[in-house]
Amino acid sequence: MKLLAGPCVIESEENIFKIAKALEIYQQDKDIDFYFKASFDKANRTSLESFRGLGMDEGLRILQKVKDDFGYKIVTDVHESVQVQAVSEVVDMLQIPAFLCRQTDLLVACAKTDKEINIKKGQFINPVDMKYSVLKVLKTRGCDEISFEDAKKYGVYLCERGSSFGYGNIVVDMRSLVIMREFAPTIFDATHSVQMPGSLDGKTGGDRKMVPYLAKAAAAVGVDGFFFETHFDPSVSLSDGANMIKLDDLQQLIQKIKKIQEV
Repeated sequence: MKLLAGPCVIESEENIFKIAKALEIYQQDKDIDFYFKASFDKANRTSLESFRGLGMDEGLRILQKVKDDFGYKIVTDVHESVQVQAVSEVVDMLQIPAFLCRQTDLLVACAKTDKEINIKKGQFINPVDMKYSVLKVLKTRGCDEISFEDAKKYGVYLCERGSSFGYGNIVVDMRSLVIMREFAPTIFDATHSVQMPGSLDGKTGGDRKMVPYLAKAAAAVGVDGFFFETHFDPSVSLSDGANMIKLDDLQQLIQKIKKIQEV
């Protein structure tokens, strides 16, 4: 299975390397195709005062150093088409943020690279409509058909991260995993799926204790990979700390997921 894991945002080079070191066990696991995830910028923070990251130049320098030192494959977000070329020179997988999952210019720019693409489903999108985002990439890469196998061949993934349910809450309809796997390999983002947008006075809250339950349920339904934001101490994280999972807890959860998949 694919595993995309790392901190929400690059807070400092020291913190990134501390977390990257703790994730080496997954790089060494023959059953896991591991990608180190961290964002150089979080462009959709609730408040203007929220920490966004270290910026693209410094962020890519740090991600390149992680890649060189640990041999990890790297995944990070791109928010604008003008970022794609520079980012693609460092990373192995380009990630489309959920709010931008229908942004044609961004999808096409990513498709013109030779990188894998992880398209996060918007919280506001019908899962069946995600096929059109996949098609934008596939057609740009010269494939007019859409199927799980076509998407896999061309390195296109969909990522479930829950759907808006009223105000300030997100729920996961496990049917969406089945629906989206008709079009493309599907990754389950367990940590963003427990977010509570805007619940912390201008910041997004969350309930990390629900992460293991949703992840195990997704494993039982059947997915192609998992996405976890993780930190040595989520309480001091500068972004999404309320829904991030501790590094030690992640290790235990991965073992449970693997057992479910074996069944």
